[in-house]
Amino acid sequence: MSFRYTVTLTFTEPSTAVEWLAWMREEHAAKVVQAGAQSAEILKMDGVLLRCEARYSFESRADFDRYVRDHAPRLREEGLRLFPTTRGIQYERSCGEVIVRA
Repeated sequence: MSFRYTVTLTFTEPSTAVEWLAWMREEHAAKVVQAGAQSAEILKMDGVLLRCEARYSFESRADFDRYVRDHAPRLREEGLRLFPTTRGIQYERSCGEVIVRA
C-alpha cells in the first residue's frame, strides 16, 4: 500500500518562504527522493505565499520507516540549520497510508 508524508510550513516572512522554495526546488526534494521517496511535490497553498507543503510518496510504510531511520535525521538537521524556527517558521508533519486511489 502506498504511503504519504507531508510537511506543512507556515512562514512569517515572505522572503523566507521564497528562499525555502528555492532550496526545495534546487536541492532538498531531490535528496528525499534519492533517500527512498518515489516522488516529491512542493505546493504553495492557494492565495498565500506564507503557507507551503512538501508532499512525498513512498511505495510502502516500510520504505517510509527506512527513510525515517536511515536518512531523515540528516536531512531534517540540514533543513533546520538553514530554516530554524527562530526565522519565524512553523513546521507540522503528517503521514498516512493511501486507502483509496481513483
